[in-house]
Amino acid sequence: MELKVLLEQGEDGYFVAHSPSLKSCWSQGRTREEALQNLREAIELYLEPDPEDLKEHEHREVVGIAL
Repeated sequence: MELKVLLEQGEDGYFVAHSPSLKSCWSQGRTREEALQNLREAIELYLEPDPEDLKEHEHREVVGIAL
């Protein structure tokens, strides 16, 4: 899966990155690379489910899909 992200340099010189597809995923960094790495980590945390939500029981199974 590939997400499109926006990267902008602010007036303070820092780079701000966010993913329009994931409304609350924003990050920043001193360099372009640092901002993108920080955003990558933010997206991983955003997509990580709560382990309680993944518990199987009689009427529920956990299935993975690839996008």
